[in-house]
Amino acid sequence: MRNTDATETSSDRAYATVKELIVSGELPGGELISEGQIAERTGTSRTPVREAFLRLAAEGWMRLYPKRGALVVPVAPDEATHLVAARRLVETGSLEAFAQDPGSRASAAAQLRESLDRQRVLAEAGDSLGFAAEDADFHTIVVTHGDNPLLSTFYSGLRDRQRRMTANSVARNPDVLASIIGDHTRLTALVEQGDVAAYDDALSLHMAATHALPRGIR
Repeated sequence: MRNTDATETSSDRAYATVKELIVSGELPGGELISEGQIAERTGTSRTPVREAFLRLAAEGWMRLYPKRGALVVPVAPDEATHLVAARRLVETGSLEAFAQDPGSRASAAAQLRESLDRQRVLAEAGDSLGFAAEDADFHTIVVTHGDNPLLSTFYSGLRDRQRRMTANSVARNPDVLASIIGDHTRLTALVEQGDVAAYDDALSLHMAATHALPRGIR
């Protein structure tokens, strides 16, 4: 008789492993991987790996080719553009929601500066994966202070794709770490000031520069 709980646990483990490899860039876009490779890596049979691949394909991370394996789907130019546009709308709208509240602005700015301190440590250590995660956390702070659960839930759904794009950007050009920190410092000051229009402009330029997109993308 099939042990459903054990199979689900193995499938979840395979899913989490492969997704993290994709998000971190260790499995780059265009890479073809087999069920056997992941089964060996996670110490499971191929059945839970197959289930994990199906989940990842449904989410758009992989494309399945029967008897050949699974292709890691690269970040398409239009996906990057759409992700940046969605993030800008949510972040700017969130800041607008608390821009007139000095207490909320001060609280957000304090948390953003703590994140900046962690970013500097990670950049100094050359921990690009940790930096990409902290970068995502930095922007989430602004959204969280907007106190809109629906926007927060939507934004959290973008987190892994944001991490992947940042990891790819850092892999292409490690010097971008210093640029990101400089931009984040500017964004923190604008949050503290409650300057929504200037934040929107700075955020748009920041994301376009970080991800090598047309400047000022909307």
